[in-house]
Amino acid sequence: MTKHKTFLFFIALMAVVFGTHAQNNSTEAGFTKLFNGTNLDGWVGNKESYRAENGMIIIDPQGGGGGNLYTEKEYGNFILHFEFQLTPGANNGLGIHAPLEGDAAYVGKELQILDNRAKKYAELEVYQYHGSVYGVIPARRGFLKPVGEWNQQTVIVNHPKIQVILNGTTILQGDYLEASKEGTLDHKEHPGLARSSGHIGFLGHGDVVHFRNIRIKEL
Repeated sequence: MTKHKTFLFFIALMAVVFGTHAQNNSTEAGFTKLFNGTNLDGWVGNKESYRAENGMIIIDPQGGGGGNLYTEKEYGNFILHFEFQLTPGANNGLGIHAPLEGDAAYVGKELQILDNRAKKYAELEVYQYHGSVYGVIPARRGFLKPVGEWNQQTVIVNHPKIQVILNGTTILQGDYLEASKEGTLDHKEHPGLARSSGHIGFLGHGDVVHFRNIRIKEL
């Protein structure tokens, strides 16, 4: 290899190394994995319906289908990154600030995880579609990838403010206490809106959904 080619190779290599280093620092600095990719250590709840497989958390209706899987640890303000893959008509949820008992949509908060395009969901209430704070704040639609493809989602919580970013687009941003000041959209009591910390969990509804690359940064 000539000196000129060696120099160009060195420059290219350094660009890759420093570029990758900068990207990892900018996107992952301070983040810790919630899922180790191998087993459900660090999680509690329904470990029959949920299982670890091939670097994913899979909820399988043959294992019972419903029920919740929560982090052992409680979290207050945070940035959460995760990826999810829907199956046709799939319905799940992301629980935040939740206790281990009760319906997380009310005693905590639930962010919808849903196949918005499924015909059976054509006439839902606006607060029931993907990314919405269930019963409280509706999310924008039209940013899910086709069923079967992986979606990337970020949830930023700084009580009582919340932001949901789906595949690079903010689909929800608001203050859930302010939004419910004159009553909630579903006209139900949501005492969990006042909670500023709790468990993070996946809330099953009998459909197959895959999750991976789950990581969090506490604020």
